[in-house]
Amino acid sequence: MLVQSILKSKDVAEVVTIGPDATIEAAAKLLSLHGIGTVVVSSDKKQPLGILSERDIVRQLAKTGSVCLEHTVDAYMTRELVTCGQENNVQEVLTKMTEGRFRHMPVVENGVLVGIISLGDVVKAQLAEMAMEKTALEGMIMGH
Repeated sequence: MLVQSILKSKDVAEVVTIGPDATIEAAAKLLSLHGIGTVVVSSDKKQPLGILSERDIVRQLAKTGSVCLEHTVDAYMTRELVTCGQENNVQEVLTKMTEGRFRHMPVVENGVLVGIISLGDVVKAQLAEMAMEKTALEGMIMGH
């Protein structure tokens, strides 16, 4: 299965982004508003500059206290993004996420952000694929 299949099956195609100069407080509100765990950092909503997760915010709160809410997103975002393309195999993506210990991966084509997939999206897609294979095998065994 390819990443493009996951993107097509998602309810929301648009990626939530925030500018690097926004405050951590604004990022936390954005995450809460959309019910998401990660926001892609971008100045133009097209080219990803980094990614900021709930974990990043919580860790900084633990280190510095609420003063970090006044700091800008670019101070705490992950700059070294691991991305994938629509033609990547889901198993490759799952391996990268597992080895890198992260749950969200931006999908980029020709330097442009086209989507984001989560570990949950990948697992859901793999379970659906396994269910289809099971049904096909059962049909073959039963002679249908």
